[in-house]
Amino acid sequence: MTEDEAPGRPPTRAHIEAHGDGGGGGSQSAAISTRLNWLRAGVLGANDGIISTAGLVVGVAGATTSRPAIFAAGIAGLLAGALSMAAGEYVSVSSQRDSERAALDLERRELAEEPEAELDELTDLLAARGLSRDLAREAAEQLTERDALRAHARVELGINPDELANPWHAALASLVAFTVGALLPLLAIILPGPSARVPVTAAAVLAALTLCGVVSARLGGAPAGRAVLRNVGGGALAMAVTYAVGTWLGTSG
Repeated sequence: MTEDEAPGRPPTRAHIEAHGDGGGGGSQSAAISTRLNWLRAGVLGANDGIISTAGLVVGVAGATTSRPAIFAAGIAGLLAGALSMAAGEYVSVSSQRDSERAALDLERRELAEEPEAELDELTDLLAARGLSRDLAREAAEQLTERDALRAHARVELGINPDELANPWHAALASLVAFTVGALLPLLAIILPGPSARVPVTAAAVLAALTLCGVVSARLGGAPAGRAVLRNVGGGALAMAVTYAVGTWLGTSG
C-alpha cells in the first residue's frame, strides 16, 4: 500500500489522475492518441489519392498520348476522389459526434435522476482500474463534486466533452490529404514526354507508396515490410490493370 492509499486518507489529485479519472494525464494521453489517429488518417487519405489517381491517369495514358486528355481525366479524378472522401468522412464523423452527444445526454439524465447509483457506478469503474474500494469511493466523491458529468464521460464513456469529433475538420483533412496524394501521379504523368510518362509515373508512385507504407506501419506499430509490400503490390496491380485496359481500348477504338 502506498502512502496515498493509507486508510482514512483522501486520495491526492495526482493519485486520482494516475489511475485514470480523465484528468491532466488522461487528457494528454487522449490528445496524443487523437493526433496519431488524425496523422494515420492523413497518410491513408494521401495513399488513396496516389493509387486511385495513378490508376486513372495511367489508364488514360494507355489509350491516348494527348496531354490535355490525360490532364483533364486526372483533374476530374482528383476532384471526384477528394470530394467523395471529404463527404464520406463528414458523414462518418457526424454520426460519431451524434452518438457521443446522445451518450452525454443520457449520462446527464442519469446523473440528475439517480445520483447515488451513478456515484456507485463511478466507484466501481475506478476500483476496476486498480484502486482499493475505499480509495475508489473517495476519488469518485471528489470527482463528482468537481464535475460529475465530465468524470463519467471520461471514465465510463471515454469521451472528452470539450473535444467531441468535428466532422468539418475531418472532411477538410481528408480532402487535403487526398489532393496532396493525387497531385503526385498527376504531375508525374503530365510533365514528361509521351514515351517516359508511364515509367516515370510508375516509379514515382511506387516510391511514394513505399513511404506511405513505412509511415503507416510506424504509426500503427506494425512491421514495415508487410505494409510496404501490400501498399506497393496494390498500387502496381492497379496501374497494370488500368494501363492494360486503356491500351486495349485505345487500339480497339
